[in-house]
Amino acid sequence: MLTAAIALATLLGPRPDSASAQEADAAEQPTYTNPIIPAIGPADPDVIQHEGTYYLYPTDDGRSYDVYTSTDLVRWMKGPKVFEPDGARRLWAPDVFRDPTDGKFYLYYTWDFTVGVAVGDGPLGPFKKKADLFERAIDAEMFRDDDGRYYLYYVEDVRGADPFRLRIRVQPMASPTEKLGESTLLLEPTEPWETKSGVVNEGPVMLKRDGTYYLIYSGTGAATLNYAVGYATSDSPTGPFKKYEGNPIISRGDGVYGPGHGSVVRDAAGELWHVYHQQKDGTRQWNRFLCLDPLWFDDDGVLHGRATRGTPQPAPAVDAE
Repeated sequence: MLTAAIALATLLGPRPDSASAQEADAAEQPTYTNPIIPAIGPADPDVIQHEGTYYLYPTDDGRSYDVYTSTDLVRWMKGPKVFEPDGARRLWAPDVFRDPTDGKFYLYYTWDFTVGVAVGDGPLGPFKKKADLFERAIDAEMFRDDDGRYYLYYVEDVRGADPFRLRIRVQPMASPTEKLGESTLLLEPTEPWETKSGVVNEGPVMLKRDGTYYLIYSGTGAATLNYAVGYATSDSPTGPFKKYEGNPIISRGDGVYGPGHGSVVRDAAGELWHVYHQQKDGTRQWNRFLCLDPLWFDDDGVLHGRATRGTPQPAPAVDAE
């Protein structure tokens, strides 16, 4: 229909009220609307891209990890279970990393406040448990630096503290499954927005740009409407990190509640996208679904983000077929 309309306009000549080429392009631009996965339950998503397909691993039923697949970051198909350990009662916040040195896929799991690693031959698994790595810990994130060194970011559960709190540490790794030396404390919840409904820094995501390390994290209680996202920067993967003074960069407002705990992935044009969860409303805790919105840097290297719901947004770029 659009092609026919353009041909007719050519025959008739330009009209005073005809749309400009830019307006026509904007009208044709694909859009999406949050939530991208509206089912209540999936949360804490980790997304990777492999051979033209995106793979999304969320917290779900607490007993296993499922995988969702997509070619455009918007339309997702639920796939098989990829990790189902015997006796799992609380399983959440997965992270999947493909090691370019051996081609294997490594799944970092949180199982009853223990962080461990499982190994698979492909992104669909199945993943087989390799080792437990940390106790009293959650929310692992593997990062391989440009020099080939490995760093595992995770959240320490500080039991017995008054008040109870969660804080972020980093563990240098000799390989995806082997520790190297001691861990380092990076972030503690110190800011008012991080302590509003729980004293929490969690959900670490590492992003490197122009030699600067951006540690994206979520703050305050994950089950609350005040959950939000901030970041800290350093010139080293092991810190020290300085929290951005304008935090949080993503928070509640305009019909959005409790945005946080996501991952960052690039589209076909190289633009950054944040895949994360929101609270549907305040009727009950853990009332979450999955969403997608852009992240971007300004000319000063400041990281920006937003959270949307229910309104069409420009969609990620996809490869031409």
